[in-house]
Order: sequence, then structure tokens, then C-alpha cells
Amino acid sequence: MLSLIWSLIVFLFLIWLVLFLLKIGGALVSLLLIAALVLFIVQFFFKKSK
Repeated sequence: MLSLIWSLIVFLFLIWLVLFLLKIGGALVSLLLIAALVLFIVQFFFKKSK
């Protein structure tokens, strides 16, 4: 299950990196959205396991 979380983190980071390099959208906004999504996913899976 942890590998799935890391796969999602890497996938979202690569998407953010491409958008950042192409200067599509606000870089800070996309970074904050990805960070919030990653934290939500991690919290969701760790709450479920406890």
C-alpha cells in the first residue's frame, strides 16, 4: 500500500514539474494543491490502517 502512495506522489510531482516548466497556471498554486492532495491521501490511508 505504501508503494501506491509513493507512486501517486511521484506521478503528481511529475505532472506539477511539467506544468511548472511550461508555465501553465500559477506554480505556487499547483504546488500547494499537490501538497494538500498528497497529505490527504497519506492521512486517509494511515487513518484506515489504525
